[in-house]
Amino acid sequence: MADEPKHVGRPKNEAASTALKQAAIMLVREQGYGVSITAIIEAAGVSRQTLYNRWATKAELVLDAFFEQAQTQVSTPDLEGDAPRRRLLAIYLREVFGHVNSDGELLRTLLAEAQIDPGFRKVFFERFVSPRAEIVIDLLRDAQARNEIDAARDPELMTSMLHGALWYRLLIDQPLTDDIADELAGEIFRGGR
Repeated sequence: MADEPKHVGRPKNEAASTALKQAAIMLVREQGYGVSITAIIEAAGVSRQTLYNRWATKAELVLDAFFEQAQTQVSTPDLEGDAPRRRLLAIYLREVFGHVNSDGELLRTLLAEAQIDPGFRKVFFERFVSPRAEIVIDLLRDAQARNEIDAARDPELMTSMLHGALWYRLLIDQPLTDDIADELAGEIFRGGR
């Protein structure tokens, strides 16, 4: 029987990780993305090294915290079931909009930072935007396989249109309601097959 792998160094303290994520979200909400690393580690009650043992940059910490929060409020559509994909898209958009509505100011702050900091923009896209786009693309491809959307339509373009509507309404502080989610899903599935 092979020896079990030995862990090098001390195990990561999950309480410290949680404290850092909570402090980061709280302080970015209060002070904007310009909040210092020092303020975050002081609020979390940990050392600077504890933060850097987990995240290479403040951007990664903030986005992981925001992503984790989004995960609790937005579920990935179940593509194993028989529900019409239009309905699954509407439900997903409703949940996304609910999360955006509860944290719109924080998201606008992160989006603004992404416009001025190319490094943050890259991380923001890779960790937040792209994974959510892939969820919608997968749903739309599945809808095409089920003949619910014409196979000639481009799932990536349709996903960009949905994101465009979300970001536009977020940036000009317009409501993102359940009715808007339902209407957008209806537009994507208009004509069906």
